[in-house]
Amino acid sequence: MDEKSIGIKDKSKNDYRTGLICVLACQLFWGVCPVYWRALVPIPSWIIILYRIVTMFVFSYAAARMRYSRQEIWEPLKEKGVFRRYLAAGLLLTANWSTYIWAMTTGHMIQASIGYYIEPIVICLFGVVIFKERFTKYNLTAMGFALVSIVVMLIHYGQIPGVALGLAFTWACYSAIKKATDRPPLIELVYETMFYAVPALMAIIYIETKGTGALSLGVPGKYALMYLSGLITLIPIALFGSAAKKVTLFVIGLAQYISPTITLLLGIFAYKEPIDRVQVISFAIIWIGLVFFSYGEYKNNLEQSEN
Repeated sequence: MDEKSIGIKDKSKNDYRTGLICVLACQLFWGVCPVYWRALVPIPSWIIILYRIVTMFVFSYAAARMRYSRQEIWEPLKEKGVFRRYLAAGLLLTANWSTYIWAMTTGHMIQASIGYYIEPIVICLFGVVIFKERFTKYNLTAMGFALVSIVVMLIHYGQIPGVALGLAFTWACYSAIKKATDRPPLIELVYETMFYAVPALMAIIYIETKGTGALSLGVPGKYALMYLSGLITLIPIALFGSAAKKVTLFVIGLAQYISPTITLLLGIFAYKEPIDRVQVISFAIIWIGLVFFSYGEYKNNLEQSEN
């Protein structure tokens, strides 16, 4: 083997190692994020959401300008269909973030965890239905278990697990739109947040001047902490974007179970959220499905490597 081949092989190993570190750091960060959101209580979740939209745009644009020129950032918006695509993506992302923050600050961490366990299975379903991706018996089995867990909760509680399904389906729809885009992640985040940053800023100005916003609560430390909400969001997304280019989708898919597991444990042990027998059974059913799903993804990844 010549020196050039050895150099390429070493670079590939280093890239994989870096990607693995990034994906693990991303999931660990996402997993402990509830601690930050709970620290903002008693600020209402809807006010936190408004500030997050604005600060996310500010931080994403600042990060994008560190790597790209103004022309590189804004020129693609002139292309046909780009505006509508990112308007829709931004709406779904905002809906997902809003549901997540509400769940974290109102004692619904456990149900949010269920949503993030179901999410990869829903994304897989979208891939089959929308993008005609190959359907396997493992995917079908996993979807069946996820459906059973939802039915169990539906029958027991007499209502649809809205937080779980809302998080799973908004992120799946967002992922479907993202599959058809090819811009750098930072630039895409600028587009997805800019449409809603202006109305969110106007709403913040209105409620703060009327004395009904976060300033009126008399918690200056928490108010200052809230300005980091955009950065708290940007860090894991940036880590995820870096990892996606260096490791396999199987590794990314398997690693994404880390964050909801951490969130689940935080909800039960740190914040003492009630968990009953039916929720435990639902989790067990979902995990059985995830075992099938992960094994199917492993086999698919192995077959692609051999080819």
